[in-house]
Amino acid sequence: MIMALIHGNELCGAHAITFLHEHLTQPVKGRISLALGNIAAYRRFESKNIGASRYLDEDMNRVWSGDRLEGPSNSVELRRARELRPLVDKVDFLLDLHAMENTGPPLILSGPLDRSVELARWLGTPQFIVRDAGHANGTRLRDYSNFSSNDHHHTALLIECGQREDPESARVAIDASLKFLLSLDLIRPLPSAMFQPLQPMSSQDTIQVTDAVTVDTDAFSFLIDVEGFQVIDRAGTVIARDGDRPIMTPYDSCVLVMPSREAKRGQTAVRFGHVVTD
Repeated sequence: MIMALIHGNELCGAHAITFLHEHLTQPVKGRISLALGNIAAYRRFESKNIGASRYLDEDMNRVWSGDRLEGPSNSVELRRARELRPLVDKVDFLLDLHAMENTGPPLILSGPLDRSVELARWLGTPQFIVRDAGHANGTRLRDYSNFSSNDHHHTALLIECGQREDPESARVAIDASLKFLLSLDLIRPLPSAMFQPLQPMSSQDTIQVTDAVTVDTDAFSFLIDVEGFQVIDRAGTVIARDGDRPIMTPYDSCVLVMPSREAKRGQTAVRFGHVVTD
């Protein structure tokens, strides 16, 4: 399965789904499912207020646990996730396409399992592979059920294809989707006149996330200009404040992963990680 629009304002994935729907023929083997997630939020999309259409009631990428999907709660996003769940349960390999709020290089969120990192390396792009355990405030689709279990072969990747307003993010989404399907031997390469693939990286960097900073107050702010994959040399460097609490790097050569200047209470503001040497 290739999933797009889990967030209604991340349009790169919708461009990729459209491209694949128009150009793919019968797969060489297996079945390919193309899905659009939060359609209701997407229908509210306005270019002058992009942030408002991320979701309607709650983040659709935080509801993918049995407790939430089978519980008594009700929301636009939960109803849509429940509709998609029977199909997702049949999926062996999942690619979930996203875009970022802030400027930064594309990246793969592989989760903690080795098999997901291996699939990310088969793709060859983007440069950065981030091994993380998700968010404190809910379960992502890429971490749903068997995708995060050591006892199954089911494998999922989440790709952040670039900044959500950058037209290049759509090309990254299409490229990642084609490489994903090719790596699983599901399709034959498309003619170069139809799509020119991005060149694979000579090497990919794996970042192991050790800590995630969850916002506890309504008064969170960064004290420095932060960028994705920025390296902070010294442990104990204060980079932000959350109310009265200083947020500081836990070790030397600390990598800042996906800092969010718009993070609200309960959301992840930044992850701390270090480069893994293979």
